Amino acid sequence: MEEARSEIQATKSLAHQIATALQQEIVQGTLSVEERLPSEAEIAQRFGVSQPTVREALKILAAKKLVRSKRGPNGGMFVNAPSLTAASQMLQEMTTWFVGLGVFGLHEIVEARLLLGRICVRLAAERATPEDIASIEATLVAFERNDISDEEFCRLDVAFHHAIAQATGNNELRFIMLVVNDSLIPATNMISFRFRERGRVVALHADILQALRTRNADAATAAFEELIAYQSSVYEKALAARQGDSAKKQENR
Repeated sequence: MEEARSEIQATKSLAHQIATALQQEIVQGTLSVEERLPSEAEIAQRFGVSQPTVREALKILAAKKLVRSKRGPNGGMFVNAPSLTAASQMLQEMTTWFVGLGVFGLHEIVEARLLLGRICVRLAAERATPEDIASIEATLVAFERNDISDEEFCRLDVAFHHAIAQATGNNELRFIMLVVNDSLIPATNMISFRFRERGRVVALHADILQALRTRNADAATAAFEELIAYQSSVYEKALAARQGDSAKKQENR
């Protein structure tokens, strides 16, 4: 590890500053994946702080899934291998929060899913392997059952679109869609599930799959656009009903 290049600023949390410095070294590759970090004493000496402060900094990095602890004679703190799932989960939690607070409106949600989803289905139609198609089919088979709960129906909806993102062969796009699908689909489902027709939703997903099987990118895109249009109309209906219920409650007070 290099010597600390800048003095610790007293106006900021020492632990957070140290965590930021170490995080930059991890991101830049100065500290490589699976590398063991120096001891708490060594890091404390480097930055001129106490070991408890270093311990707090390492907790911050661990919470971000950047490092992990290992016990035993060869134990210590090690740099974690990057995980798309772990990183997207953190972003997904924030995105879900924004949706719940209304920071992201209906138009923005529909636009984001539509634009990104078009890219995914088109690439999937061109690049999907037999294994990718099998994964998409597997989610649809479970999706078609009538006896599953609304929660399971939503989970399978998300899984279907994750499988399509996987089929693009683009990890950057897959990462983005993990965030989009994991946050926006459940958020809208919570509001609109009482108004949607499951059969209609399943049929539209089946149309997408059939287009992917035949590698028809235009048909896959058209089917996806129809799905988003239907879900948008259901969401608007659900919001209108919610507003009507709220107005009635106000009148009855």
